[in-house]
Amino acid sequence: MRKKLIAAFAAVAMVGALAACSSDDESSTASPSAVEASATESSSMAADMTITDIVASNPDFSTLLAAVQAADLGDVLAGEGPYTVFAPTNDAFAALPEGTLDTLLKPKNQDQLAAILTYHVVPAEVMAADVTSGDVTTVNGADISISVEGSDVIITDGQGNQAMVTQTDIEASNGVIHVIDAVLLPPAQ
Repeated sequence: MRKKLIAAFAAVAMVGALAACSSDDESSTASPSAVEASATESSSMAADMTITDIVASNPDFSTLLAAVQAADLGDVLAGEGPYTVFAPTNDAFAALPEGTLDTLLKPKNQDQLAAILTYHVVPAEVMAADVTSGDVTTVNGADISISVEGSDVIITDGQGNQAMVTQTDIEASNGVIHVIDAVLLPPAQ
């Protein structure tokens, strides 16, 4: 089980630098065709990068990296996959109720943190064009509910909270990453 959690979470950690590369491209003043070409090139390069390299180069996902390390999932940052990862940004973690993240990062809460992190991983590669509404089982074992409304993809977690997918189809060597704007929480036990 430990190996499965580590391998599954490796995909979550990968999202950091990939999203940063894409975000930097979007904020550029270059023409749309130059931005698209640059984003495609960045995604292609990132798909060949190791998870360690990607995570280390992305300040926008430093909270995710800290959580991976606190959950003791950081030693092995590679997994065969394929996985679909719904990766929360630093802002998503900052939106948790005050003190929640600090509590989760404590060693005594390592198992709870690992359960939350693996709740963001689906053990299959699903590109945005293939996403449909319905319940999906995560590596954690609990379901998330996905709702496709036009071009919006909304994920409802086990506690009724919602996250919006803000960036899709960041291809990685072991799956695909979709960036989300909130942290998903598994059902209360």
